[in-house]
Amino acid sequence: MLSMGADELDEAVASVVALLRPAVDRDWTGVDAAGLEWSCRQTAEHIVADFVAYATRLAGRTEHGYLPLRISLTSEDGLHTADNTDILDVIAATGALLGAAIRTAPRDTRAFHPLPFRSANREGFAAMGIAEVLLHTHDIAEGLGLPYEPPAHLAEFVLTRIFPDVRPGPDHWRNLLWATGRADLPGRARLTEWHWTNNHVLDTERLRLEGVTPAAATDLSAGGTGGFDWIEGGPFDGTREAAGMVVKSYEAGVHRPEFGLYVLVRREDDRAVGGIGFHGVPDEDGKAEVGYDLAEAARGNGYASEALSVLAKWALARDDVRSLFATIEPSNTPSQAVIARAGFVKVSEDEEQFAYELRG
Repeated sequence: MLSMGADELDEAVASVVALLRPAVDRDWTGVDAAGLEWSCRQTAEHIVADFVAYATRLAGRTEHGYLPLRISLTSEDGLHTADNTDILDVIAATGALLGAAIRTAPRDTRAFHPLPFRSANREGFAAMGIAEVLLHTHDIAEGLGLPYEPPAHLAEFVLTRIFPDVRPGPDHWRNLLWATGRADLPGRARLTEWHWTNNHVLDTERLRLEGVTPAAATDLSAGGTGGFDWIEGGPFDGTREAAGMVVKSYEAGVHRPEFGLYVLVRREDDRAVGGIGFHGVPDEDGKAEVGYDLAEAARGNGYASEALSVLAKWALARDDVRSLFATIEPSNTPSQAVIARAGFVKVSEDEEQFAYELRG
């Protein structure tokens, strides 16, 4: 079963507290964290603030903007009211708070996060929390001269959830350090700017089109659920094939998540009914190919047309997309009806396939 991330967060927090506990007698205030303008003390406090912010947003399902919270372990006169041991205890406690929010959030919960699509689900908040504690512990450890390398599967969890456009490599931790501008990798230029990417979601009247992460795509292509609750007979073969395409593009380092696979989820009961998406990024002429399928039990309800119309409207509003096309077998009359209802027109036909196009 695909993990939601709470266990991984617990493991990350526990390993970090164990690493820093022997160094609590060191001067964290007078030593800068590596690569940051913060001291080691300020960096540790930043981890606490992020845990609290993520937990409260996810638990409260905050939809717009930041909650007006201020977290401080320093008094107004600038004196520290907590020593380094206290800070580690607070990191452990607030990490547990975020873990509880992840475990208790329904699968369809989303809450505000600014970049790049304005929201994240519970896996996204788990990945962001793990990233914060792993990466800033790296910064603190470098500043204090402590050796540090977290378990590789924790870095992999982060990469496959919120760094979908970063080509994977054999060393997940080194790859995560590179993806956040903290390390060099052979054959890759050092990053000076970066941000993580939570999955993209589009809403229709009855459906959510939920972007599939590399982690979910890997699970789907291997016969799993991808973390979705499917209706009987789902996912259909086309969705699994599309998930395999996502995995291949991710492994090649050419995956752009907004032009990948989306799972169609009914809003009324949070059940997945099918898949829709692109066969790749737009070509040099701004042309992108679309495809879709539904589990048999979901057919005949207009879901595919509804999803395709919204996806096409979103795509053609972009500067890098000028037209969409799809190919359909001549015998597949239901799919021809779907694409016609979405506004596509037939531009060619032969014995093997009909071609349809929609221009912006």
